[in-house]
Amino acid sequence: MQESTSKSKLTLFALTWPIFIEIFLHMMMGNVNTMMLGRYSDDAVAAVGVATQVVGILIVIFGFVATGTSILVAQHLGAQQVVEARRAALTAITLNSLFGIATSVLLVLNAETLLRWMKLPPELMDYAVIYTVIVGIFLFFEAIMMTVSAIARAHGRTKSVMYVTLGMNVVNVVGCWLALYEPFGLPNFGVEGVAIAVVVSRFLGLLGVLLILQRQVQMRFNVAEMVRLPKKDVRQLMQIGVPSAGEHMAYHSSQLMITYFVTMVGALALTTKVYVHSVSLFLFLFSASIGMGTQIIVGHLVGAKQMDDAYQRCMRSVKIALGLSIAVSIVFAVSAPFLFSLFTENKEIIHLATLIMALSIILEPGRCLNLVIINSLKAAGDTKFPVLMGILSMWGISVPLAWYLGVHLEYGLIGVYIAFIVDEWLRGLIMLWRWRSRVWQSMSFV
Repeated sequence: MQESTSKSKLTLFALTWPIFIEIFLHMMMGNVNTMMLGRYSDDAVAAVGVATQVVGILIVIFGFVATGTSILVAQHLGAQQVVEARRAALTAITLNSLFGIATSVLLVLNAETLLRWMKLPPELMDYAVIYTVIVGIFLFFEAIMMTVSAIARAHGRTKSVMYVTLGMNVVNVVGCWLALYEPFGLPNFGVEGVAIAVVVSRFLGLLGVLLILQRQVQMRFNVAEMVRLPKKDVRQLMQIGVPSAGEHMAYHSSQLMITYFVTMVGALALTTKVYVHSVSLFLFLFSASIGMGTQIIVGHLVGAKQMDDAYQRCMRSVKIALGLSIAVSIVFAVSAPFLFSLFTENKEIIHLATLIMALSIILEPGRCLNLVIINSLKAAGDTKFPVLMGILSMWGISVPLAWYLGVHLEYGLIGVYIAFIVDEWLRGLIMLWRWRSRVWQSMSFV
């Protein structure tokens, strides 16, 4: 493996803009599949939408190891421990490959059962099972690719990973076009064809990121080393990954409960929440990409024992993210009537969604505080505190307050978003206090 990427090359902008585009492309891939399937069958759209949710929940598992990989490799590289960085990277690839294979087996053998748990209507079951089984058989491609991509990002190769993701999107679109639009006299392959397009794009994406490691990072793959699974590396990967798993599960479960509260408010509120969530994902992109870029740099700096530089890097990133978050939120709030008119002609939904986007001017800065600082704390090795506070705040404040304001006081969706604001800002300020306390300086993994 090559020498550690020097600190001077790891600038926030150089790391962040490719991550931003990469996340955006991943989001677009699913949307494009939905739009193209809409030409084929509305039932197929609904079935694949539910199947994608099932697959997506399992894919989240792979992200835990990938997160640990990025942090551990970055710290080793910052400490100039190139051999240890390579060993941790190989261990992570093997570990997530095993998780991926186990998940593939689970999904294929239990596809119909899992879809029934999602209350999928019987008339949609055939489409959903076909898609789930085809994608599930090869789901381990995604597990390996996420890990290898994390290793490449830890080496500062975010632009290369972005190009691979762009290529995956092109392959996916071409594959769906061949499957659904009957060019050159081809038959219509329907849902099966879309699933195959997804699998092929992931396989080629995996080859692409492996090529990045081999050519740009000069990483050698040794089977004997990969099957060894050193206990220290496995323990450290789990030490980072398992708390992240807890945090994600707490978030998704709390959101599920709050969505249930919104259904109690009424169909109009639920529909509005879906539309607002779709638009808000683009606001989330800015903070998420800055958080991920900052995590890589902080990991390197902490590994190099440059704690003051790591501290300042996070604080500068927070200021940038806050400014950008407020500016973009204002733009989205002002343009909300036009944006939501693209989704619906219902004046009540457009009015309510516009009010929610105005609240987002307050909500999004709090969210960006969490995203940037929590990523920095994890990069420094402080993995347990953010999870504990996340669970306490999401389930102790966000969920009960959403019920109290939205359902009990009948403020509806407005009350729910006020609860989100309280939760994000409280956690964000606690995370800021934690970072400024510098407790994390003694928690490095290397």
